[in-house]
Formats: sequence, structure tokens, C-alpha cells
Amino acid sequence: MARYVALLGSINVGGNRLKMAELKAALEKAGFEDVATVTASGNVLFEHDRAPDEELQQAIETVLQDEFGIASFAAVRSRAELAAAIDDNPFAEDGEAKFVHTVFLEQPLDKRRFETFAADFDGPERLAAGTREFFVDYAHGVGRSKLDPAMKKAKPVQGRATARNIRSLRRILSKMDD
Repeated sequence: MARYVALLGSINVGGNRLKMAELKAALEKAGFEDVATVTASGNVLFEHDRAPDEELQQAIETVLQDEFGIASFAAVRSRAELAAAIDDNPFAEDGEAKFVHTVFLEQPLDKRRFETFAADFDGPERLAAGTREFFVDYAHGVGRSKLDPAMKKAKPVQGRATARNIRSLRRILSKMDD
């Protein structure tokens, strides 16, 4: 069986409180194996005999909804995909680790549309396109950023998303190797 990570959106923020031990138990009950969590923000490692696809993502989202009443997005990625999300981030080496993020998307990125938005965006953030993700250096911090409101207005990406900073992604990747 292969090892995967599910990066869950909106867990332990905005009222979606969830104990990681309860999440682990619910996923094990649903047939996921060797389940472990990394930090309390919805990072779940597991083994499964399926490749990471829409049905596997949906199975995790169904557990969250049915067991906990939380409508969440689950970005399911293999170890190689997670490593690429770190390695392909052009800001990972020169940005501050807590401000440099990879934003994981539900659907493939329309690069032309995203790059048009990025070129027109008038903020200190640096943006770069990926494939099923995009990369952000929040430069002055996420809390002060005007990026989210601008993206909600312009809609340069389709579907749901969840973000992790480079520090968290490196920690998750190291746990996948344990």
C-alpha cells in the first residue's frame, strides 16, 4: 500500500473544532490504514490501496461530513506530489518559511488565467503558478494581505483550496518518511 497525505481545509479554524484522535479513529473505521496526524490543523497521513483520486478525496470528505458535520476539502497527495509542492515553490529558499505557502487546489490550475491575475495584482505578495497548486510569498504576513479578497473578486482559480506554509509542508514530508 502507498502512503498519502490529506491536507484538510478549515480544520480547527472558524469553528470547525476537531480532535485529531477522533479524526484518526473515524478514518480507520472507514478503512484507511496506518493513520497519523501531523499538528492539529488537518494534516492526515495514511496508507490506502488506491491512487489519490477524486473518489479517495471524496471518501475523506464524506467521513468529515458524516462523522463531524464539517464540510471540508481534502487535498490528497502522494509523497512525490508533496515533495514537488515544496521543490517547485520558487519562493521556498528566499522567502520567510512561515510566509511562503503552497495552495493546493481541487482542480487543475488554469495557468493563463492565474498568471493574468498575478500580473495585475497590486500587492507585495509574490505569486507563481503550479499545476494543481499555486505558490505565494505573503512577504508581510498572511494577516495583512489583500490577496484573498482580490482572489475572491477576480476568481483566478476554480473550486476549493487549502494552503500550507513551507515549514509545515517540510514537517509533513519528514513524517511521511518515518
